Amino acid sequence: MTEIKMLSRLRHRHLVSLIGFCADQGEMILVYDYMAHGTLSDHLHRAKEPHLPWKLRLHICIGAAQGLHYLHTCTEGTIIHPDVKSANILLDEKWVVKVSDFGLSKMGIITISKTHISTKVKGSFGYLDPDYYRRQQLTEKSDVYSFGVVLCEVLCGRPPVTIVDNNRVGLAGWVKKCHHEGKLDQIVDPNLKGEIALRCLHKFVSIAISCMDDNGINRPSMENVVRGLQFAFEMQQNNENYIDYIERMVHDEIGLIKDNEGSSSSERSSGAKESIQRLTGTIFSEIIDPVGR
Repeated sequence: MTEIKMLSRLRHRHLVSLIGFCADQGEMILVYDYMAHGTLSDHLHRAKEPHLPWKLRLHICIGAAQGLHYLHTCTEGTIIHPDVKSANILLDEKWVVKVSDFGLSKMGIITISKTHISTKVKGSFGYLDPDYYRRQQLTEKSDVYSFGVVLCEVLCGRPPVTIVDNNRVGLAGWVKKCHHEGKLDQIVDPNLKGEIALRCLHKFVSIAISCMDDNGINRPSMENVVRGLQFAFEMQQNNENYIDYIERMVHDEIGLIKDNEGSSSSERSSGAKESIQRLTGTIFSEIIDPVGR
């Protein structure tokens, strides 16, 4: 009934749509749009599913964050999920993200005088906000923490409770530890090796770490998370465009050198050096040090 009440009042591109329901003589059925690509969890943790490329993972994270941002700021009042996890992020036939499962959701008006909803702790192990667990006070920042764990799943390809050195550890704590020790290379999903632009990686990890701050007050809003992820996506896109540009330039330079094969070796050598200087001079310095732009 909670799900029916919630979804009958909400409409958003990144929330699952309720088509109908049955509540007759103990028969309780909810009918949603068909999600052809299943859950995000399926693709991250089940070997039979093909691995998701990095840009698609970013796209999925942005969509889920937009759905949660809508819940936190909709005109009906602040809606807290609070069971955000990869199994509740659904994917339709066009890979459009749909946040689902509102059975534990709470609606209230979060104001300066009322900053939380007092409730018994409910949620999924590995995703629970430690601040919520300690205080039994649910806020929209509890969703932010859980979403930070989802971001870690997306990057690492590991479940929220994972095995490291034959020990079961919480994914959130392990990612924080590796980040603190400067060992990000150890946490990236092996399927993503070579796909992630370095600046995009650091931005993505910084967003996840900020979401999982032990103190809820220090966590970003979902609006800021959306903006941060969109910026990370732009970093990835700009890096790929830059690589394509360099490859085309190199291809063109090689073509010019071949066209001049009739010239002397010293002339070819000089032409090649000039080509390399053009490709590695101003272009690279602007990418490495973009402050001037």
